[in-house]
Amino acid sequence: MNYRMKRIASCLLAGAIVISGTGVGTYGAQTGGVSAVIATGLSSNGSPAAGFSKMLSQCLIESDKAVAEAAAQAEEQVSENDVPVVASEYADIAIAQVDNYVNVRSEPNTDSEVLGKLYNNSAATVLETTEDGWYKITSGSVTGYVKCEYVVTGDEELAKKVSTRYATVTTTTLYVRMEPSTEAGILTMLGEGDDFVVVDDSMKDSGWVIVTTEEGDGYVSTDYVNLWTDYVTAESKAEEEARLAKEEAERQAAAAAAAKAKQKSSSNSSSSNSTSSSSGSSASYAAPSGSNGQAVASYASQFIGNPYVYGGSSLTNGTDCSGFVMSVYAAFGISLPHSSSGQRSAGYEVSLSEAQPGDIVCYSGHVGIYVGNNTIVHASTPSSGIKYSTATYRNVLSVRRIF
Repeated sequence: MNYRMKRIASCLLAGAIVISGTGVGTYGAQTGGVSAVIATGLSSNGSPAAGFSKMLSQCLIESDKAVAEAAAQAEEQVSENDVPVVASEYADIAIAQVDNYVNVRSEPNTDSEVLGKLYNNSAATVLETTEDGWYKITSGSVTGYVKCEYVVTGDEELAKKVSTRYATVTTTTLYVRMEPSTEAGILTMLGEGDDFVVVDDSMKDSGWVIVTTEEGDGYVSTDYVNLWTDYVTAESKAEEEARLAKEEAERQAAAAAAAKAKQKSSSNSSSSNSTSSSSGSSASYAAPSGSNGQAVASYASQFIGNPYVYGGSSLTNGTDCSGFVMSVYAAFGISLPHSSSGQRSAGYEVSLSEAQPGDIVCYSGHVGIYVGNNTIVHASTPSSGIKYSTATYRNVLSVRRIF
């Protein structure tokens, strides 16, 4: 017997008792009368059936109300106790897994216009899936279609692997702490506008993340940084054309700067062994000679052993990493910003495998000058000063070529 039939039976029993009150025989007679009412809707004289129908109807209405209230209370209780299911932020992220690139097309077919290219390990957001094996995606400035077989979706591990989590400093000077507390020891200081790689953001809800710096990994307060994730995204046809034109212009500018540096070197040839002797330094340094990356690397290497000073730019009396690169290139007539993140946009990109002497090697919040043989010269730390290091001693974010 289902629940509603049980409710009807209860109401009928109540009806039998009511009928009993009207003087209809014994209990057996009452149930017989009830059966007659159910079967015909009428009693022998009409009156008990009418009264009973009204009572039965009211009983069922009140019972329905009680059931509805109980169901609502149960649903509310379940809602309060259930843990909401939150979709992963990577659920709709597609990562290209191809030898070079996959074309992004205007329609879900190979005959439609190519709008751009999604290079290997580049990311896109999936907007919809077609029935014939295409994803509609958006990536960078490109929105179009790619074949499903060329991308992987919903793979959190892969998405994290091909992306970089950054913290951009938003205050003039930010202390990196040894522990997640404003009372903890200071590991180093970061400058406003610089980007640092976040290696652990699991504590961000409590106000701290771990970033990697030249002095090692430490904690910074999220009150003084902007957190963001960087993916490589698709390149539109117009962007590709602009990039190629920009790279050619940069090469031409680098050639012109090299010629200017060569002319300056020639005019200073009579003082090729100049002396820098400002406050505390009496060492002799050769003036810049030449007009290529090797000349830059050779000039920079002279300053090995000189001090590291946060915010400084003196090659002899103290400089930080970006100040070192800036001052070395200034000697060759090249103007660079005093910022590691700014220098990461200087010149043009080359791969680490193609690095040549003079190239700027960029890390999280740090830069150095490549001198060859997988080695850089850089203003390292206050304890070590300007020194040589293996180029791959930390994760390389970019290699920039000026000459």
